[in-house]
Amino acid sequence: MAKHQSGICYLTGAGPGDLGLVTLKARQVIEAAEVIVYDYLCNPEMLTWAPKEAEVVYAGKKAGAHTLSQDEINDLLVKKTKAGKRVVRLKGGDPFLFGRGGEEAEALAKAGLRFEVIPGVSSALAAPAYAGIPITHREHNSQVTIFTGHEQAGEKDDIDYAALARQPGTKVMLMGVERLEAIAARLLEEGAAPTVPVALVQWGTTGRQKTLRGSLADIAKKVKETGFSAPAVAVFGSVAALGEKLNWFENKPLFGKRVVVTRTRHQAGALSEQLRALGADVYELPTIRIEPPTELLEFGQLVRDAHTYDWVVFTSPNGVDAFFDLFYRIYDDAREIGGCRIAAVGAATAARIKEFHLHVDLQPEQAVAEGLLKAFVKDGSVENLKILIIRPETARDLLSKELTKMGAIVDEAIAYRTVPETDTAGAARFREEGANLITFTSSSTVENFMALNLPLPEGLRTASIGPVTSKTMRELGLRIDIEAKRHDIEGLAAAIRDDYTQA
Repeated sequence: MAKHQSGICYLTGAGPGDLGLVTLKARQVIEAAEVIVYDYLCNPEMLTWAPKEAEVVYAGKKAGAHTLSQDEINDLLVKKTKAGKRVVRLKGGDPFLFGRGGEEAEALAKAGLRFEVIPGVSSALAAPAYAGIPITHREHNSQVTIFTGHEQAGEKDDIDYAALARQPGTKVMLMGVERLEAIAARLLEEGAAPTVPVALVQWGTTGRQKTLRGSLADIAKKVKETGFSAPAVAVFGSVAALGEKLNWFENKPLFGKRVVVTRTRHQAGALSEQLRALGADVYELPTIRIEPPTELLEFGQLVRDAHTYDWVVFTSPNGVDAFFDLFYRIYDDAREIGGCRIAAVGAATAARIKEFHLHVDLQPEQAVAEGLLKAFVKDGSVENLKILIIRPETARDLLSKELTKMGAIVDEAIAYRTVPETDTAGAARFREEGANLITFTSSSTVENFMALNLPLPEGLRTASIGPVTSKTMRELGLRIDIEAKRHDIEGLAAAIRDDYTQA
């Protein structure tokens, strides 16, 4: 059958949950997607990589609760691909390992449509690894059997439990936690030893991970007693007992802590990644977004004349981006910035400037306006020097006032403004799941979060990037539990780590 050349469907493994385990190729196709159809077990943060105009369809399937039936999903993929779209079908783990990706591929092939399969890291491998369980070990086994505990609706269970019980080595079960009592009973009936170690790993590789350990004889009872539920991977075999001494992931300082990041969507990733590396279950609730300044023409004139100043002061990475985005629309040569010296408030701001291959002449020890003023005093007199300050619309005017008092001739270039974020997905999750800790990286994130009027869960702790943000928090009635000593993202992450390590 002739292929429809314009459209293509990528049957893509979304991995086990940890964003760091998503393949580069999966991210590439998501970034170029026109339609994304994703499942329940896909980390929703992956969707932030998609183009804003992409059509996103949730096709989540949990036991007993299907948003779309498999036939409806197949029809949707065929329809969108036939319409010439670049379709990404995101499936938890690997699409061809108990993911029904084969059925979707058959539907596309039958319709004569192009498709590609992008394998993913399966939870059958990743969840045990994150629980410290090597599914193969020279002293324990040299064979692994992977099976599904999820009965196909309306059909008799076709697993040969007698063969499974006799099978040596490790057995890994995907799905089927709700049927564990029956499955364990069948294995025992067929001669499996009651003492065989069993480990269940729920939400493996994520900050929500939990591990339940037992034996084939008592694991079903422990599931009932603890209320342990899907999604989970079960590991049967002597290697399951190794997790108690090799459990590296659940020993991280922020493991089990749900942390909210309130930065702008495009900036949140840096802090989120650092907190996830510490074991936190992180989700993003962006409260602000960056937009051009109200007086863009005036900003453009000041950028054009930057070479006439003795100093150009950048107060944030956003200001750096806004300045040079406009600068390189006006000029095509970095030397047009002239002989001005450059000052930066904060390490992140300085690092962003250096990405444009420019030297930072002045950077205070403390990433606040007061620190920069002290640095100017230490550097020498600013009397009669022309200084251009690149700042957001709502920032404090402390720098301008104090430098003017010191005799400088100061102009302020309003480079951008922060406006409330209208995306409500993060807010909905906050209402439903709450959090252990919420982070604030600017006064704007505090003000806009409080404007959402979300109920604050009992015991919620807060972390502030520095004294200016903390002042706003206090004014709005928030307690400050953690304040970064170094007022940047790395400093904030370090302060959170230290606080929980010492607790």
